[in-house]
Amino acid sequence: MAKYPVVVYGASGYTGMLTMDWLIDQKIPFTAVARNAKRAQEMMAQRVVGLESATYEIVECPHEVEALTAVFKGAKVVCNTVGPFVNFGLTTAEAALKAGCHYLDPAGEQEHIRALRDQFGELYRQAGLLLSPSLAYMYTFAEIAAELALETPGIDSLETATLTRGPRVGAAGVTVGSTATIFEGFRHPGGYLWEKELVPYAPNTSFNVVCPSLLESVFCLPWGGTSLPIYFQNDGRVRSCMSCVGFYDNPVMRTVHALGQKWEAEYKHLPKEQQDAVIQNLVDSTTPSMPPRERSTLQRTVDFAIGRGQLSAVRATVHGITPYIATGALHAAAAVKLLDNDVAKVGFASSSKAFGHRYMLGFLEQRGLARATITQL
Repeated sequence: MAKYPVVVYGASGYTGMLTMDWLIDQKIPFTAVARNAKRAQEMMAQRVVGLESATYEIVECPHEVEALTAVFKGAKVVCNTVGPFVNFGLTTAEAALKAGCHYLDPAGEQEHIRALRDQFGELYRQAGLLLSPSLAYMYTFAEIAAELALETPGIDSLETATLTRGPRVGAAGVTVGSTATIFEGFRHPGGYLWEKELVPYAPNTSFNVVCPSLLESVFCLPWGGTSLPIYFQNDGRVRSCMSCVGFYDNPVMRTVHALGQKWEAEYKHLPKEQQDAVIQNLVDSTTPSMPPRERSTLQRTVDFAIGRGQLSAVRATVHGITPYIATGALHAAAAVKLLDNDVAKVGFASSSKAFGHRYMLGFLEQRGLARATITQL
């Protein structure tokens, strides 16, 4: 049973430890849960800022519903950082529901998000609990931009782009878990929202995105579709939504694109066990270890949404830094609201709809992690 109101599951992982950084900053006691308590203690001692002043406990637990339920009981919020979420997320969400906890995770995989919505969304709503996946830089910043665009009357169509510098596949910057998620996405292609319906992307889809903040265009990919088309699918304001992601390093993005095409040609029809081996080999060869802490002089981001209506048009842009650190901050921002019982929506909902996009943006702005601009077109 958890002693403290927030559980961080995945305590020895990169994102889990950054989430703890921000919980400590907000003076929120937490229970750190990991499959190996000794490793978690060692990693936290090396990486978590201000741990010596924190109020916390470390609990070891296997990844099983009943065991996790017993550990989560007594808490109010579970921050799940154990991925790839399409493989492990449902177990944690079921345990959090049984324990009576709100559930947060940073996942953007549409397969996972749809499964959470369809299997647990109504059950969480009936329990008065929030089920909010995709709470992370890569999706929340773009959703904040989209919500800012929707403040302009008449906007009903959204196109968003997430452009980052610093995190790169195959170089210091992307975590092992993120790399596994990227390659796992080859198995679960995503879609975009068109006239209220989800439409699958063609396997070879790519974008060349021009951004006023950058000199060169950025080669972007659908990135599994992102969470935005799912969150806006039943939003009465939005008819269409298309999202893409790109790192400033175009050759790296083209390599990922080529791997996706190779998957379609050579691996798509293999048995799951053989696909698992291919993915593990890709992860091991590109991201052998945990990256160092991000630097604001290196990790910089631009997320924007172009909103269109019949005659109206707007561009909302969110400039940011250190996306993994920002992800930890977003989890802390959500925990603050949930511990205060200040939530606008329960059941399946994004953080922008549960807490308000202006609140989420303000939390980031006050800590020097983001700034936003809105331009009428």
